[in-house]
Amino acid sequence: MQKDCIFCKIINKEIPAKIVFENSKVLAFHDINPLMPIHVLIIPKEHIESIKSLSSGNISIVEDLHLAAIEIAKMHNIEDFRLISNCGKSVGQSVFHLHYHLLGGSQIQNLV
Repeated sequence: MQKDCIFCKIINKEIPAKIVFENSKVLAFHDINPLMPIHVLIIPKEHIESIKSLSSGNISIVEDLHLAAIEIAKMHNIEDFRLISNCGKSVGQSVFHLHYHLLGGSQIQNLV
């Protein structure tokens, strides 16, 4: 845990969040500034800065995050969704704790 990381503080329940999913490795909560009707942040409980910080020792967390995304989509009754992780400041990462944005609930413009 990083003492100055807002997501670590949410994991430690030092900052409130509207939690929608939690298990021993993953926490998910509603984004405070949603871009879509469903906008959930999915984070590992272990502090990992970004996808670029993954290694053979912690890569299994990606499986846990993706399985959580599937479960959260089911909980919100959405069949189609977008899962995004920004890796670096220049592409929009503002919290340097690995996280995915699960977006859904309405039509999304294709970016690629």
